[in-house]
Amino acid sequence: MVKLGFAVSEWNFDVTGPMREFAIRHAEFLGAQIVAEVMVPGVYDLPLAAKKLIERKDVDAVVTLGAVIEGETEHDEIIMQHAVRKLMDLALEHGKPVTLGISGPGMTRMQALERVNDYAKRAVEAAVKMVKRLETV
Repeated sequence: MVKLGFAVSEWNFDVTGPMREFAIRHAEFLGAQIVAEVMVPGVYDLPLAAKKLIERKDVDAVVTLGAVIEGETEHDEIIMQHAVRKLMDLALEHGKPVTLGISGPGMTRMQALERVNDYAKRAVEAAVKMVKRLETV
């Protein structure tokens, strides 16, 4: 059984709350177990939470969930670029998958709400697939 850690952003919780609920249900559907979950203030904080989760011996992969909504400045692009880079670095450093269930940047709130299930599903499926595929390497 694949054991997952979830790191979820509270910022834009109207998007990330339903995303989290769908991800939990999809993990159960795939036969994966969520062994730990951390709620963080925003997407900016996801890499630290993912690092703590990935260091646990009972976590095979980390699923990150968040929403970066477009604003009037380029703040959304900067946050997303740096968070994603650090999440990729963690996966490479620890040899465990860290999947991206973060909508945005450049996305309106309505667009993010329309894609809740897609982002949650893809992040959970990628985590489960990567763990299983890396077992054979």
